[in-house]
Amino acid sequence: MSDNILEMRHITKTFPGVKALQDVSLAVRRGEIHAICGENGAGKSTLMKVLSGVYPTGSYDGEIVFDGKPVQFRGINDSEAHGIVIIHQELALVPYLSVAENIFLGNERRGAGGLIDWNRTNADAADLLASVGLRESPVTPIIQLGVGKQQLVEIAKALSKQVRLLILDEPTAALNDLDSAHLLDLLRRLRDEGVTCIMISHKLNEITAIADSTTVIRDGRTVETLDMSSADATQERIIRGMVGRDLSSFYPDRVSEPGEEVLRIEDWNVRHPTQDRLVVDGANLNVRAGEVVGIAGLMGAGRTELAMSVFGRSYGRNITGRLFIRGKEVRARNVAEAIRNGIAYATEDRKRFGLNLIDDVRRNVSAAALGKLARLGWVNGNEEIKVAEDGRRDMNIKAPSVMSVVGKLSGGNQQKVVLSKWLFTDPDVLILDEPTRGIDVGAKFEIYTIINRLVADGRAVILISSELPELLGMCDRIYTLAAGRITGEVPVGEATQENLMELMTKDRELAR
Repeated sequence: MSDNILEMRHITKTFPGVKALQDVSLAVRRGEIHAICGENGAGKSTLMKVLSGVYPTGSYDGEIVFDGKPVQFRGINDSEAHGIVIIHQELALVPYLSVAENIFLGNERRGAGGLIDWNRTNADAADLLASVGLRESPVTPIIQLGVGKQQLVEIAKALSKQVRLLILDEPTAALNDLDSAHLLDLLRRLRDEGVTCIMISHKLNEITAIADSTTVIRDGRTVETLDMSSADATQERIIRGMVGRDLSSFYPDRVSEPGEEVLRIEDWNVRHPTQDRLVVDGANLNVRAGEVVGIAGLMGAGRTELAMSVFGRSYGRNITGRLFIRGKEVRARNVAEAIRNGIAYATEDRKRFGLNLIDDVRRNVSAAALGKLARLGWVNGNEEIKVAEDGRRDMNIKAPSVMSVVGKLSGGNQQKVVLSKWLFTDPDVLILDEPTRGIDVGAKFEIYTIINRLVADGRAVILISSELPELLGMCDRIYTLAAGRITGEVPVGEATQENLMELMTKDRELAR
């Protein structure tokens, strides 16, 4: 029997006008964790969709060999029948169904007369939940679980299908450090139990920690496959393979020259929209021109809630406190007022809240400030195209034209469209919530360069991130949040991951 459970040979996949994969080959050994790395748009997800039957036999060239035999998958059901299960980055769970109903959706446990046997369904679901380390009741609605637990439910669902090869597309992209560590421990245990895993990830520290082998893909071609036990299988080598060049530093150099205070909030309090509790409790912070100020906190600490409440009270109720822009107290009672007062907010969920994915680059870039292009109530189309072209050039957005549909761009280029949209409003302060989530290392470097350019022009930037190295590499000062309270303010020269984590967990028990 071959050591390889999977071989993909000379896979070529073409879309109209685009060759997404060109002669890609991949071999995965039995019982290993095999990572796939590449920039956004390199073809990673396309390759896995070929493997899982999303793109069926006949829509691509090449051969798939699974467990030593050539296979042809006409759809997902065919691949799952062979024990190949894919978990996409966008989780495919039904929020208002229970955990058990989601686990066995399409694979129901039936009893007499073909009716669903609910006792068996819930009992089997409880066993599967225990196997992935979840203690939730099988009848709990999915909507009541956090993203980390939903990811584990997806894995439990895969285990219910007798999975032999588990494919995970960016499994930790939306998770905090603790949830990510728990998920990686689970993948190690599954590997020890004989389940082979393929993991697509942009988090190179996780790949070097967990992967047995790593295949690098660039521009739809296989670059190389590394044995991660080898001394030369470093993050730097993976990056070089991904982007085709060395990145001398993960973060571009910047000379910090803070100027006058741009934004200040005092005694800021925000209540949960539906529950009687504070999600932001007496927050005080400020940011100056030419400065990047970070906000660090564990999931649920209140980072996004704080940012959205400042941005036109777009989150929460009974918001109290004072907001100052360039020393003058302002009232940003809605998003339009916040924009007029020079505040912009780039959401952490660009696909859901930041962009209209079915519209083009032009319309997305102009969306937040159409009034600047309007005359007598009509938008000047030529001016709109010019503004979008300027944004495409300044942000180096890789798109055929500003008429390209945003949903077809890579994650990094979508994020650049978001930034272009908010820069068109000409903000004094730009709040960036997880601006590099789900994008590759090369695109991250470009985003960092754009941030440095913005502060060099005298703008103020607030950077919210779950990645402490990102905050340490980009910020001048870092505020820490725990359970809605600001627990510290640390100059970056004095900050370490250890002292930031200590502040991020400082008052969590007390705040409860």
